[in-house]
Amino acid sequence: MPKRTTDNPLVLPLMGLLMERPMHPYEMAATLRERGKDAAVRVNRGSLYDVVRAIEAEGWIGAVETVRDGGRPARTVYELTDPGRDVFTTRLDRQIREPEREFPRFLTAVAYLGALGPSGALAALRERETRLDTLIDHDRGAIDRTRDIVPRLYVIEAEYAVHMLDGERAWVRAIADEIRLGTLAWPAAPDESGTT
Repeated sequence: MPKRTTDNPLVLPLMGLLMERPMHPYEMAATLRERGKDAAVRVNRGSLYDVVRAIEAEGWIGAVETVRDGGRPARTVYELTDPGRDVFTTRLDRQIREPEREFPRFLTAVAYLGALGPSGALAALRERETRLDTLIDHDRGAIDRTRDIVPRLYVIEAEYAVHMLDGERAWVRAIADEIRLGTLAWPAAPDESGTT
């Protein structure tokens, strides 16, 4: 069954922005990126406009004006409706209270780490650790740049995302160290007869 557009993870951040003030979709995307929220949810133009249309069709947001800036195309400014505020706070409360299992692709790959063999697994994990270092540095820099622009409360999810990356990096390091030291048991490869 296809997922409904109103279930898109972008719904909550977009409605949250409109709790602050009316905005047009381009401004919504720019604000999400400026605040580092693109670390928590994928922001691309196509899905953003699809979500805006879907939540407008539900009556959760409404157009308040169309603005034109110079030679740029006209932009529709939206605001949150009263039913939208109710949906927003209900979803927000539920998502804070109720943990859900998420299924990142990395978790699926880790289940088959053994197929790479000890040296291949070690190389892959070390490269992931390096890439995580880069992501963490980037995200911490983005958080630092917002410190004087917006209240910290508006970027705490970016802090959470960095903590999640920190936790992943620590786990990756620990498993890589176990492989390097030979303390992570590796099954013997089957011989040609199919026995170990």
